[in-house]
Amino acid sequence: MIINKNERKSIRAVFGKTLAELGKTNKNIVVLDADLSCSTQTAVFAKEFPDRFFNSGIAEQDMIAVAAGLASAGKIPFAASFAMFATGRTYDQIRNSVCYPEFNVKIVGTHGGITVGEDGASHQALEDISLMRSIPNMSVIVPADCRECEQVIKFASENYGPMYIRIPRINVCDIFDENYEFDFCKAHVIEEGTDVTIISNGETLAEVIEACENLKKSGYSMQIIHVPVVKPLDGGTIIDCVKKTKFVITVENHSIIGGLGSAVCELLAEYYPVPVHRIGINDTFGQSGKWDFLLDYYGLSSNKLEVSIKRYIDKYRLVK
Repeated sequence: MIINKNERKSIRAVFGKTLAELGKTNKNIVVLDADLSCSTQTAVFAKEFPDRFFNSGIAEQDMIAVAAGLASAGKIPFAASFAMFATGRTYDQIRNSVCYPEFNVKIVGTHGGITVGEDGASHQALEDISLMRSIPNMSVIVPADCRECEQVIKFASENYGPMYIRIPRINVCDIFDENYEFDFCKAHVIEEGTDVTIISNGETLAEVIEACENLKKSGYSMQIIHVPVVKPLDGGTIIDCVKKTKFVITVENHSIIGGLGSAVCELLAEYYPVPVHRIGINDTFGQSGKWDFLLDYYGLSSNKLEVSIKRYIDKYRLVK
């Protein structure tokens, strides 16, 4: 698969536009924000439906509590803020006011991962997926491009239950064509291969695809799986794929503790033990810098991934 990384689109703009479009046909949809509506792009919905938009101010705990109350009255609340604030500051409210009673609240964390860039470690959510996937009744979704994000938001509006949807600050390139259909229950096999199974999602998926395209020129064969739904994890597809390669690499813009890599390790340790290498943020905080510099610094750029994947495959070939 060849992708054009020079053409990027705002995934946050797609989120805001999709919410506004859905609001036209579903009057139960309401939107809450924590004084960041221009950044999260919920301002698009606010302009269209001011009576169904609620700005909680810089009081994220209140935002989640109000969302839970609206859900209890039959509304479909989308509560948005930076991923760090939407999950970290609000953990108690999400756990006890949303997930414990299993209310139909959709939490959208924008600005996820180190690609937040210059805002630095205090704003770079590297633990949000770990926090959310550990709570019973919560689903966790990480779309990879704008087309998938649009479908995910639509899915969330039509299906009951607490959901956490994570999108980045940066613009993203197109990965999927007009035939792509998001499936909540299925991971998406992007490419078949024999040397290794590489599992990723979010904006790192494009980096993985580019790295693998370069490695193919040197005779390497990589199987690529996109896992947008981290919880509930599609274990069946992952295990079926891993049986062909018996070797796994996970790549994520998140801590290697508790995120996609951990979910895959937990699955395989119990049902099909094979070697797994996790590539992500290695138990450290981020730092301030340009997003592309940080992606490279933490080993998540296509160039760094190309080197790492080649090294892991060569090492595995020697021992198997």
